[in-house]
Amino acid sequence: MATDAAPPPHGEPGHDPAHPTTEEFIEVQESAEFGELRHSYRSFAFPLTVAFIAWYLLYVLLSNYAGDFMGTKVYGNINVALVFGLAQFATTFLIAWLYARHAAARLDPKAEAIKTRMESRTEAGG
Repeated sequence: MATDAAPPPHGEPGHDPAHPTTEEFIEVQESAEFGELRHSYRSFAFPLTVAFIAWYLLYVLLSNYAGDFMGTKVYGNINVALVFGLAQFATTFLIAWLYARHAAARLDPKAEAIKTRMESRTEAGG
């Protein structure tokens, strides 16, 4: 059922906060604060991504071209290839844990400050 009633004013229950304009998003994107957030993310994510890919490619190359080395028994029937393969999983979980810590300490507070500022400006009407 359609109604022609006006939405409730700011601050009253049922009011959806206004969405930021495109210009406001661009202004925030060009701000020094957002630049710091982006730098904090990139300075963590890019080096770890490159390091993990290099580690993975080393594993693949050794598996393909160093079969004797990868087949070397470490303990019982456990060989170097199995150890490296399991280390891939361990590395993945380690990186995820490190990222969660980094995000909680450095990214989330900056992102929350930007979000709060945008929301307060939008609700105040500019």
